Amino acid sequence: MISTQRTFSGSSPSQSPRSPSGQPFLSVSVTDPVKLGNGVQAYISYRVMSKTNMPEYQGQEKIVIRRYSDFVWLRDRLADKFKGIFIPPLPEKSADVQSKVSDVVLGKEKPVEESSPEYEKLKHYIFELEDHLAEAQKQAFRLVKRHRELGQSLSDFGKAIKLLGACEGESLGKAFSELGSKSEMMSIKLQKEAHNLLMNFEEPLKDYVRAVQSIKVTMTDRANAFRQHYELAETIRLKEINLDKLTLMRSDRAGEAEIEFRELKAESEEATRRYETIVKLMNEELSRFQEQKTAELGLAFHEFAKGQAKLSHDIADAWRSLLPKLGVSS
Repeated sequence: MISTQRTFSGSSPSQSPRSPSGQPFLSVSVTDPVKLGNGVQAYISYRVMSKTNMPEYQGQEKIVIRRYSDFVWLRDRLADKFKGIFIPPLPEKSADVQSKVSDVVLGKEKPVEESSPEYEKLKHYIFELEDHLAEAQKQAFRLVKRHRELGQSLSDFGKAIKLLGACEGESLGKAFSELGSKSEMMSIKLQKEAHNLLMNFEEPLKDYVRAVQSIKVTMTDRANAFRQHYELAETIRLKEINLDKLTLMRSDRAGEAEIEFRELKAESEEATRRYETIVKLMNEELSRFQEQKTAELGLAFHEFAKGQAKLSHDIADAWRSLLPKLGVSS
């Protein structure tokens, strides 16, 4: 499930949108993916529910069904309208569909690009962050898989030991039966921890890989804006030289050249403002992203360590409790 919740004027996220005394509130959730159709005509639909107490919206609660392509359209429109803002990435449509962003994102193939040491350092950091997050997510996936496989192995082992115990005498049979039950119990714990790892560790890492890709897309917008700003500034410089020359020569073309120069200058100023706006918004977004990443990934790693410690403790206790009984039966 994807959910977005926003409050205004300092209100608490826990406030109900139906509360007349609550501050302005807007909550959107995307749930219940369903595959419809077959073959090439198959698609995924989602249930979208919004809740709000804001007067500009008609009704406090609305539910609609939307396709994945609708979210792609919406994200494209938002990305086009709000240059410099990190638009949240879309989840993968399926497990084997990865969104890739070309190296062109950071202007590697562009003839004109920003070359300040600070921006170069930022680009290097973004590339490294994506690589390291992707590797961490890959290893988290392996941990989830290992927990699931070990859990399944313990379950199979428990069943086999119980059957073996049924063939033995009362003392040994009872010990084997208890060993089998403990194995099955630990299997359940491992499967549960595998699910916790998936939802609270691997998925957040995957989300941040996609978030970094969104940053790189925003950097594409910045690179394009810078290139346009730079090229127009260069054109203006040449046009100004040409205009001065025509004016000195008292050419009939001087008036036309001046009009063209003024129009181009206005276009150049607009391109500069657009570039500076993207830079300003991007810097603000990066600050927010860093703060959010520190908090959320810190929590994810803390919960991971806590879960692993508890799992290890429970498994050790379970095996330790069997030792006296197995010792007696031997």
